[in-house]
Amino acid sequence: MTRIRQYSPISMIVIIVAVIAVVMGIFFIVQGMTKANWMKEAMQQEQITVGLDETAVANGELVDSAIEAQAAGDMIREHRRGIAPTYDELLGGGRYNASNPDHLTYAQALNMENYLYLGVLGFGVTDMVIASGAFMVATGIAFSGVAIALRHKKEVS
Repeated sequence: MTRIRQYSPISMIVIIVAVIAVVMGIFFIVQGMTKANWMKEAMQQEQITVGLDETAVANGELVDSAIEAQAAGDMIREHRRGIAPTYDELLGGGRYNASNPDHLTYAQALNMENYLYLGVLGFGVTDMVIASGAFMVATGIAFSGVAIALRHKKEVS
């Protein structure tokens, strides 16, 4: 009888924690997948093909993943640095002049590069959120196993 009272509250606490972990995990997974899909659709709307080979472009493929965005961002960075190695060197001690084609191209490249690198970051964050959610679900399932073992031990005692 003493063991029944000893394990019953513990198993209930473990079950509550397990349910919370599973629910939070599912929420994280859904949020991560939703945001990743949203980012993919947003990138597809921009129709960026920089860094993709001719066959991929001919097949209608677009930059819409972290790997592709990283490659495109790296390529744009390389081209931008062909104009000037740094923004300070571009300006040469002067001010930005939108009528200067080099200044304008450099600024546009910098914006596009930042957009792509933010996409890489965003996909990385969503992957981490999904992985965290999967871990929470696995932990909740493991906690459920512990609660079942505690209940079983209670019944045997």
